[in-house]
Amino acid sequence: MNEELLNFVEENDVKFVRLAFCDIAGRLKNVSVMAEALEHVLQDGMAFDASLVEGFPDAQGSDLLLQPDPATMAILPWRPQQGRVARCYCNVLYADGRPFESDVRRLLRGTVRKLAELGFAARISLECEFYLFRLDDQGQPILAPHDQAGYLDFAPLDRGENVRREICLSLEQMGIAPMSSHHEAGPGQNEIGLFALSPLAMADGYISFCNAARTVAARYGLFASFLPKPLKENFGSGLHLSISLYKDGENIVKQGDRLSPEAASFLQGILSTSAELSAFLNPLPGSYERLGCFDAPKEVAWSYQNRAMLARVPADKGAFARLELRNPDPSMNPYLCFALLLEAGLRGIAQGLELCPENKPCGSLPSSLQEAVRLAEGSQLIREVLPKSLLSNYLSLKERQFRHMYRAEDPQAYELSHFFPWA
Repeated sequence: MNEELLNFVEENDVKFVRLAFCDIAGRLKNVSVMAEALEHVLQDGMAFDASLVEGFPDAQGSDLLLQPDPATMAILPWRPQQGRVARCYCNVLYADGRPFESDVRRLLRGTVRKLAELGFAARISLECEFYLFRLDDQGQPILAPHDQAGYLDFAPLDRGENVRREICLSLEQMGIAPMSSHHEAGPGQNEIGLFALSPLAMADGYISFCNAARTVAARYGLFASFLPKPLKENFGSGLHLSISLYKDGENIVKQGDRLSPEAASFLQGILSTSAELSAFLNPLPGSYERLGCFDAPKEVAWSYQNRAMLARVPADKGAFARLELRNPDPSMNPYLCFALLLEAGLRGIAQGLELCPENKPCGSLPSSLQEAVRLAEGSQLIREVLPKSLLSNYLSLKERQFRHMYRAEDPQAYELSHFFPWA
């Protein structure tokens, strides 16, 4: 595989390789190396100062290594076509070669392996909502929507279609398959759907999607925002997440038109832990301003068709049958989100949980990030899935974000200065 990667770099005139990884909050980080250094990096890894990365070790034990995953190499289509730039996601290791516990890709890989050991497999598809905002004279994003179009509107009302088109074409060139795109309900709000992939491939793909959307938007003099509730009086942005569950190569979500017993237990495993997983699925203080408004769910309930429910079972049949979750938002870390949801579903199957009645609430989501952190601290599932250091660092970060925002003299101004520029 390493030899194939080196040949790919040479044959495609790649001069720079971005060694990419995510911190515990899901923010993309990278170190760029020259193509000539790649063979050495593949063999020995690339060291970086982890003490400056959110949730990683302090300065006393700060040396970590990036080990490229050759299967994730992709050329960045928006960079020059001569002396190309490619991106490769990396595993994170200690200097002595041991896996780093807070490597979120490693965590999700372990969950996928557990699924396989139990005879299951999963595929995940996403519907990704985001806003396009204008920039001020200094090139900084401001809360001025790119257009005033509404749901499914056409150009010229919809001024985002060329941006969406270029995002989709960029994703295709990177090996990620977009399924659909359209203007969403809010002014300047857009949605792009991604075809189903394996959980790890989709987590990588979602990070790539966010990077592509921000980069393409910037080329148009715009800013792509994944903040869950940027416009307080308008629609929030959700990340509608669909899971298809397989056993022995067959989709087992449905038996005929109804849920199969295993899929029903899988779904109940997710529903019964929805509140305690909220700190990961809805990770920003402003996430809780979205929930309960404009059809974003607040109660824990499911339905076959009702789109206002937290979970629904769409009409898709056979190989396309799926479970859709409507509570996650686009600021989440996909590696942590996918791992925890799949583990919750597996626990539901293992315990043979009975699915709660359709269209009847069986709980509610937290009202604030602070409440979500408290629920996560008491979650047995989360403690079993996440390494102690990762969990402690993550919840400390979330507690700190909530405290700083709501102790600020102007919480909305704090959100705009601390979360809007990168969310």
